[in-house]
Amino acid sequence: MHPMINVAVRAAREAGKIINRASLDLDLLRISQKSANDFVTEVDRASEQAIIDILLKAFPHHGILAEETGTTHGRQGAEYQWIIDPLDGTTNFIHGMPVYAVSIALAHQGVVQHGVVYDPSRDELFTASRGGGAFLDNRRLRVSRRTQIEDALIGTGFPFRKDDDIDTYLEMFKKVSQRCVGLRRPGAAAIDLAYVAAGRYDGFFERGLKPWDMAAGSLLVSEAGGLVGNFTGESDFLDTGELVAGSPRIYAQLVSILKPYSAFNPGQA
Repeated sequence: MHPMINVAVRAAREAGKIINRASLDLDLLRISQKSANDFVTEVDRASEQAIIDILLKAFPHHGILAEETGTTHGRQGAEYQWIIDPLDGTTNFIHGMPVYAVSIALAHQGVVQHGVVYDPSRDELFTASRGGGAFLDNRRLRVSRRTQIEDALIGTGFPFRKDDDIDTYLEMFKKVSQRCVGLRRPGAAAIDLAYVAAGRYDGFFERGLKPWDMAAGSLLVSEAGGLVGNFTGESDFLDTGELVAGSPRIYAQLVSILKPYSAFNPGQA
């Protein structure tokens, strides 16, 4: 394993310990609201701090982009930047619903090179390095072999913030759900993407995502032989927040359904 991944794994496991300890006593949890339906807990903050401490101790010259603290830590404008979601699925966590993960990625000049997604409640560790494949613990991952969307299980995330466009989403939901065998919405994009890489889902789509939701998971998918892009099939999803992922044939079928709903394809909508 690449030394940079080793440090990221250590950071993810440390964060996982903090999350698991807190999950045993949710009643004591202090929660604050970032905006309507968008929560941050002291656990998100403690997890993020633990990750940043470990990463910067090993790589003091690297930059940091983290969900709760943004770019206040690390070196501004560094070639290497860690992209961190300390607890993806905070709402699930608050409710004791065990679908959440730690997501850590390392980008070099804007291109993701390494990714770790750690699910502390199942103790599942997903890792990938560019050109080196994707793994669950030590087992090599491959995306699903299914080729028809009619046989596919598709993951998604739907809007939860007050100003999100729920109507467009419901149209997409309807179009996809009429074609596929089942649609799932567990509520943590990092896990959804890891599951695409592991072949547990055949595809996934969501809009309104942030870089820290997608950075590690998108590398897992591509290193497991899948495709990742925005709703029009372009590769700039980290900037646009629109994401489709899947095994190659399912990905293509999802893009053809979702293209009209892309915010970056105004002529089609």
